[in-house]
Amino acid sequence: MHDLFRAQAVPLLRDNTMNRFKDSAHLIRLAAVFLLGLVIFVAVRAAVIPKSYGRYGHYRGDAIKELTSRPIAYAGHETCEGCHPDVLEVKSKGVHAHVNCESCHGPLAKHAGDPVSVTPPKLDTKVLCLRCHARNSAKPAGFPQTDAQGRPQDPACSTCHQPHSPKISAGDKK
Repeated sequence: MHDLFRAQAVPLLRDNTMNRFKDSAHLIRLAAVFLLGLVIFVAVRAAVIPKSYGRYGHYRGDAIKELTSRPIAYAGHETCEGCHPDVLEVKSKGVHAHVNCESCHGPLAKHAGDPVSVTPPKLDTKVLCLRCHARNSAKPAGFPQTDAQGRPQDPACSTCHQPHSPKISAGDKK
């Protein structure tokens, strides 16, 4: 009796196993597409990401070498203050005391290296001041802001304000 059961069970088992994989061609194609996508991703990643990426963390290790090989552009506020103590005195008493010189004047290492022949350009305060003081609802309520856009007839900011210590000049009703 057991032999009869066994004889009938083996073909049944084979048929079920074969039927299970009979319609699996679409699954194999899907797996092949995923595998191909993974291979393409790894190949593109290897081609695009620099070899030094991840050497010292989550950034390029060669970036430090590249940055140190660039010429120095900024002199630093200490250098500016060493040659311009009069400006330092005015600036240190005003609201711009903690704003570095080159934030407004731009990189001036060349001027610091040769102050006679390299003169910084005259700044347009009407444009320059708006970098920080243009009206913006995201700024704190007490931060001085102006809505100078669309008012080309208004004078430059330096007409009423001394840029290094921007208080309203005497006699102005603002």
